Amino acid sequence: MEKFERRRDRFALFDAMDSAAVNICFPLALPDFRPWCKQEGLAPFHVLLCAVLRAVLKVENFRYRILDGEVIRIERLIPSFTVINQHNDLNFAQFDWSDDLREFVARGIAAREEASNMEALNMEYAARTPLQAKEQVFVTCIPWLAFTAIQHPIASLKQPDIPSFAWGRFKEAGAGQLELPFSVQAHHGFVDGFHIHQLAGQIAAELEAIISPAA
Repeated sequence: MEKFERRRDRFALFDAMDSAAVNICFPLALPDFRPWCKQEGLAPFHVLLCAVLRAVLKVENFRYRILDGEVIRIERLIPSFTVINQHNDLNFAQFDWSDDLREFVARGIAAREEASNMEALNMEYAARTPLQAKEQVFVTCIPWLAFTAIQHPIASLKQPDIPSFAWGRFKEAGAGQLELPFSVQAHHGFVDGFHIHQLAGQIAAELEAIISPAA
């Protein structure tokens, strides 16, 4: 937590505001990993989800949370994301982490199928302990839209400590690259624009490592 202590005064500044959230939406440039996914029989959304969550764990500022009035640093993530059910209503999918990409994807697909086949809202998250509730980020994908802005709901305006991510429709960017709208919402006491820049670069690096593993 030494790194956080260096910015505790920034945290105090933003945490005292009515809303401490910073929200940036930008075009995220990535290596085009879709051909690799097709070759390997892996779902692109779940591969990207894995890359995003791996990146979150490597950019420390996205691991800070507020628990019982104190700032903590989480050591793991519980993957979660939104799905739509058979009535085109939102639901939540959650599953246990795996370091193995194929197992991660398999668990994610199983969680998606379970949540999308539920008519009632999946309340699994409500059974989490207070710490486990903090061991997640909120993820949504809006593949139909090339959106330019988004506002995520926050349970408490004064405590947007669990980051929210959203991404939209892919588009070709030439030379083996693709681009998609990407949104990051986080507590400004923890995260500045620079850290969002770091996260964007780390997501691209995680995907590059997945599709071009070292020999």
